[in-house]
Amino acid sequence: MGAPAPAREGRPVRIVAPWVRTRLRTAPGAAAAMAVLVVLTAYLAAAFPRSVDAYETNGLRHDIRTAVAAESVLEVSMRAPGPRVPQADREEALRGAWVARAQEKITGSLPAPVRADEGGSAYGVRTSQPVEGTDAWLPAPDNLPPMLTLAAQAGLDRHSTLREGRLPRAEGAVTERTGEVEAAVTAATAKSLGIRVGSVVHVPGVDRDELGVRITGIVVPRDPKNSYWAVEPTLGSPALVTKPSRDLPPPRYWRASLLLAPDAAPALLGTTGEPQMYWRIAPDTTALTARDAPGLASRIASLENGPELTRLRAPTVVGPFAVVATGLDEIVAAHRSMRSAIAPVVTVAALGIGAVAAVVLVMAGSLLAVRRQAELALLRSRGGSLRAIGGRLLAETAVIAVPATAVGLLLAVLTVPEARLLPAVVAAGGAGLLACAALPVRAVVRHRRPQLHGGREDLVRARPSRRRTIAELTLLALAIGAVLALRRRGSGGSGGSGAVDDVDYLVSSAPILVGLIAALVLVRLYPLPLRFAGRPAGRLRGAVGFLSLARAGRAASSGALPLLALLIALTTAAFGGSVLAGIDGARERAAVLATGADARIGVVGSSPVLPDGLAAAVRGSAGVGEVTAIRVEYGVPLPSDAKGFRTALGVTMIGVEPKAYARLARQTGLGEFPADALKPVGGGGVRDGGSDAGRVLPAIASPAVAERLGDQPRDIQSAAGDFKVRVAEIRANTPGAPGGDYLLVNAADLTQRAPTTLLVTGGQLDGDALRRAVAGFGTGPGNGLTVKLRSDERKAFVNTPMQEGAERIYAAAIAAGAGYALLALLLSLSQTAPERLTLLARLRTMGLTRRQGRQLLGLEVLPQALLAAVGGAFVGWATIVLLAPGVDLVRLALTATSDVTLDGAPLRADPWSLVLPAVGVLALAAAVSVVQAWWAGRQGSINELRAGDSR
Repeated sequence: MGAPAPAREGRPVRIVAPWVRTRLRTAPGAAAAMAVLVVLTAYLAAAFPRSVDAYETNGLRHDIRTAVAAESVLEVSMRAPGPRVPQADREEALRGAWVARAQEKITGSLPAPVRADEGGSAYGVRTSQPVEGTDAWLPAPDNLPPMLTLAAQAGLDRHSTLREGRLPRAEGAVTERTGEVEAAVTAATAKSLGIRVGSVVHVPGVDRDELGVRITGIVVPRDPKNSYWAVEPTLGSPALVTKPSRDLPPPRYWRASLLLAPDAAPALLGTTGEPQMYWRIAPDTTALTARDAPGLASRIASLENGPELTRLRAPTVVGPFAVVATGLDEIVAAHRSMRSAIAPVVTVAALGIGAVAAVVLVMAGSLLAVRRQAELALLRSRGGSLRAIGGRLLAETAVIAVPATAVGLLLAVLTVPEARLLPAVVAAGGAGLLACAALPVRAVVRHRRPQLHGGREDLVRARPSRRRTIAELTLLALAIGAVLALRRRGSGGSGGSGAVDDVDYLVSSAPILVGLIAALVLVRLYPLPLRFAGRPAGRLRGAVGFLSLARAGRAASSGALPLLALLIALTTAAFGGSVLAGIDGARERAAVLATGADARIGVVGSSPVLPDGLAAAVRGSAGVGEVTAIRVEYGVPLPSDAKGFRTALGVTMIGVEPKAYARLARQTGLGEFPADALKPVGGGGVRDGGSDAGRVLPAIASPAVAERLGDQPRDIQSAAGDFKVRVAEIRANTPGAPGGDYLLVNAADLTQRAPTTLLVTGGQLDGDALRRAVAGFGTGPGNGLTVKLRSDERKAFVNTPMQEGAERIYAAAIAAGAGYALLALLLSLSQTAPERLTLLARLRTMGLTRRQGRQLLGLEVLPQALLAAVGGAFVGWATIVLLAPGVDLVRLALTATSDVTLDGAPLRADPWSLVLPAVGVLALAAAVSVVQAWWAGRQGSINELRAGDSR
């Protein structure tokens, strides 16, 4: 059975060893290393588009979920039928059954991707105008009766917990003439308005007696943040509302809601509240993706004023007078705007890491081709065709790369869920294709002609070909065009619609192209210093310096690839690190603008003057460095301009002690000014026992206020006194009123100069200790003290999912760039490792010591490592300087709903991001050379000096 089968007559037996299996068995370590590299590269390539999809989708859902409920819901409303409609039909249209059927029709007709969240939606009938509670027992602060909203909103039993009594019911058929209906109130409303179960609240009627509303139950909202309650806040809790008035303080009154049974809505026709039917559709975001944003914006526009609104106005759905209102379109527009701002900056990181990964894959293929140069040259000399050799090499690498690519894609799908599959497949497939093609293409190109054995490939003697010169000039033109385009129109796309397709990939690749051109220029200039340094080194006594320069000069000309990888990696790391540092700096700046100092202490209440002893107590608190007391007065009217107009809202006037306040402005960087600009005019603002309105005070003003006041003395009337001011300095910001219009004067010249605000600085400020020190001074009624910390404001600038996703991608890009730079350096040194070890062994037979061997290997690597480190740092800095005018990090640092407004957050070079990667390259190169010298010492010289060895 074990005997071979006899050969057929006339046909020889062919015994052929399988090429792929033989090669894999010959070098399993190299195959495993290549597989790991392809898995990592394919994973990163597939994870990037999936990560972008994931954070954009999460960002859209987050923006909708966290928006104010009144803005995120889609509200369809229609006023109750008018008097011309028969009364029975009017009443029927307001009953719960008809409103519920309309709700089903509305939700069923919503166009995709608009979907309704049944748990958060609400519908019913309400008074569109508040009605007055006429009962004398109701609380009436400032002698103003409470204003009530009567709402017959369905689903009260599902969204509340009954605390006392029972839920309201509609006994019999409620009509416009019904004299009394039942209602429930929330516990907060009952407490504030003194309502109990059994109380009867009366509201005015129209052409009838007052309508009585009997309270049958007190409920507690199960989820006050649910849009069922949150769209109309007074449904859950009452509010004290200020009535517009010239009186100080302005009068206030209560606003509250009474919750009727759905079938009791017809009774609202007899009130002064102008009843209105409404359907509030809460959006369902569970199936919403970022790719739905354009369609969502289009459908919302159609619902507000388009074909979809026409369908809703059909008599079979709602009616001809239906109105749709929502702020969802603005939420989607803000999301798309942020995405359009973030996408180009993230694309820079993606293209940078993609370029480094591609270079490393090509280097891996080149290393394999160099290691097998003799083998391939032998096959070529014995008649092997380029097609056959390339095909076998392609099959050999495909057996490794294709499964590795599939594994990387699978890992990306498992670790980054809820994203599209096709972009990930395309990206991973591109990485796998490059890994498959690197070795065969390199081998075929190199062995087009027979190779002479022993030919030198000195980098010093290499002469760039005409094709290489043309290619480099082409890349130079692309880089210049990209940089000019980015500086001219910023990093955003040209479309401006907020779609990802608007990303200008040429512009986003500008840092990569600049790094690439710099690498090519450095490779061309690199031989010059070696030539100049070689001759003086040859005249030195020791041989190590000359040998190291000679070895560096005789490095293969393919050493340009490692330099390209290192420069692009360092440029990407510098750009990414500067972006992250710029985001953090912008948030720090925004926190300073929110407080004006490390802490801000003010008074809320009818008496805004700080209590005595507070400043001393604050100075004794832990970590406090300096306390600056200022007087802040809001709403100070400006004098009329030449046309006789006055500002509708006044400006903020600040009285300060010039020297202390100037130090504060210098420390915070908010409108630094010389203290002499606010010289006192004398008299303390008093003349003949009264305010001296004729004195002229020097003032520092914001640009808008300075433009309004002009260069002549102008009259100012304020609670601190009446006087004239002349603008002495103009500053955009000031700690007392950061980000707003202000007028800054010397407090010594004010009639009333008692401080109202404390601005505190301190490097190690203890917020808890500061609050404890302030707590004992704010016990007066209506005169509470507020403490606002810069550190708390900084923590408030939390990342949205889109911002967090972008920062994670940049952090991952920096880490991946460092890893690929390490691989590039290791591959470069591994390519020449056998030759270097052989040289070291031969030199040891001539008396070279181990210490000199370590020095030789270290100095040999130093020129290229130093070139990569210094060149990378310089190119990174130059790239940031060139591209900074086109990059604004405000949208990456702050959200669209932030209370603080930054004029801009330009990109600036971060020194740590420039220096640390460069130092890491030098340290890594030194460590590798030390390890190689140690390994050569352990191996001995016998194996490296075998006769006939071509290494």
